[in-house]
Amino acid sequence: MPLFLRFRRKISNIIRKTFSYIQENPYFCRDFVRIVMKVELFVPCIIDQFFPDVAVHTMKVLARTGVEVEYNPEQTCCGRFAYNAGFVEDAKELGDKFLNDFSYDGPVVAPSAACVHYIKKHYPELFFNTANHLNFKRMVANVYELTDFLVNKVQFDDFGAEFPYRVTFHDSCSALRGLGLGKEARQLLSKVKGLELVEMKQADMCCGADFSLEVNHEDLALGMASHKVRNALNTGAEYIVSTDMTCLMHQRAYIEKENLPIKVIHIADVLASGWE
Repeated sequence: MPLFLRFRRKISNIIRKTFSYIQENPYFCRDFVRIVMKVELFVPCIIDQFFPDVAVHTMKVLARTGVEVEYNPEQTCCGRFAYNAGFVEDAKELGDKFLNDFSYDGPVVAPSAACVHYIKKHYPELFFNTANHLNFKRMVANVYELTDFLVNKVQFDDFGAEFPYRVTFHDSCSALRGLGLGKEARQLLSKVKGLELVEMKQADMCCGADFSLEVNHEDLALGMASHKVRNALNTGAEYIVSTDMTCLMHQRAYIEKENLPIKVIHIADVLASGWE
């Protein structure tokens, strides 16, 4: 059995505690009235294992819009990393389990453009005319990256967040070229009090955050990270913001290696700042 199928979700207890807190604090909900919509939270494995605060903040941000958020702690990996590494059968096994972890009673929302893009692009080829044919079609039609859901689905962009820092935004390949997203994140950031957004040069250039690239062509991946981070530093920004923790983790590794004066942060963390 693939390793990812044996994961025990690290954030399950944190999620449960946060659910209870939200229920006890109605100010999380827009205008104190819930929208008649249930949302299922998809927490990618890299966020579950390394950045659980992003998952918690995503859930709080979603609840702030008024939707009802559900989370299945039994969910595991969507199969993206196995697929990208060439293990297609393992990716299908992971995907089969993943597809059965959701009820499809409403949208599925994830704080990861990379995973959402993978599902939309590759699940049709993996699960067409299989036992999970119906579920894959439901998933592809109803899975949303976080900023896409907030701006285009529920049309909610002002959370009362405060983040008094200069930031620059990194467009991930999956978000920009895969899903056609970018203006959504900037719209959300424009409503954050105290935040100054300064665009870097070549914001749409790849940072090299692909695990197969990092393993097989380390020098190239590091060079791409260096180019991206140096462009960010040239803006005077204190933080690099993105919708993809895969990119931010890669950039952070370079930043820490070179001891550079800049940090990385997921947009969910920014949107949850100052009010949570």
